[in-house]
Amino acid sequence: MAPAGIGAEVEGIHAVAAAVAAGRVRELWVEAGRRRRPEVADVVTAAAAGGAEIHEVDDVTVVAATSAPQGLVARCRPIRPSDLDTLVERSTPAALLVLDHVGDPQNLGAAVRSAVAAGVTSLVVPTRRAAPFSAAACKAAAGALEHVAVALVSSVAEGVRRLGRLGVWTVGLDLDADRSLFGLEVLSEPVAVVVGAEGEGLGRLVRDRVDVVASIPLYGPVESLNASVAAALACYEIRRVRLGEALA
Repeated sequence: MAPAGIGAEVEGIHAVAAAVAAGRVRELWVEAGRRRRPEVADVVTAAAAGGAEIHEVDDVTVVAATSAPQGLVARCRPIRPSDLDTLVERSTPAALLVLDHVGDPQNLGAAVRSAVAAGVTSLVVPTRRAAPFSAAACKAAAGALEHVAVALVSSVAEGVRRLGRLGVWTVGLDLDADRSLFGLEVLSEPVAVVVGAEGEGLGRLVRDRVDVVASIPLYGPVESLNASVAAALACYEIRRVRLGEALA
C-alpha cells in the first residue's frame, strides 16, 4: 500500500491506534503517566493482544521523532508499496491524488488525511525531493495512512504519462491557469489531480504533460493556498462532482 519502510515509525494516539488496528505494531512505548487514560489504555491493551512488545517509560520523547508524541511511540511493520495499475483499479471511476514534490511532512500527512476523508484513497508520490512518510507525516495523517494505497514513482512526469496510457485524465493545479477546478467536467471521469510543491508549484515537465491545467480561484488578498489545503479542495471537488452526477 505504500513505499517500503513507510509508516515504520508512528506517534500520536490516533495514528498509533490505527496502526494497532491494522496489526502493524511490533513495539510500543507508552508513558506511565498517560497509561491510566482510557484512550491510551485501550491502545496499549489492543497492541499487547496483537503481540506487540510494550515498554512503559517515564518519557517517550526520548525515543520520539516528533515534539508531541502524545505519550505513544510505535515501531511498526512497514506498509508495502502499490503500483499505478493497482491504484487505477481501486475505484470506479478511478480517483488519484498525485503530489509533485511536496516537501513538508505536515503537508503530506494533512493531504493524506483530507484525501481519505473525501474518499480518495490512491496516492502517488515521488521517490526523491519530497517529504518522507516520517513519524511527523504519520502523526499529521492521524491514522489515515492505514487507508491509502501509495505508488512510488521516480518521476512524477513519467507517472503522469503512464496514467494517461491507463486511461486516466490528469489535472494539474496551477494558480495561473485560466480554467477553474470547480465544476471541471473531467472530474467525473477516471482522474488524477496533481498538486505541486510548496512555493514552486508544478514542475515544468509535469505541467506540460497533464491533460488539463486548472486553478483554485482566490477571492481574498492571498497569493496562494497551502499544498494540503489545495489537495483537500481538489479531492472534495471530485467527490462533489461525482455525487452531483449520481443524484442527477
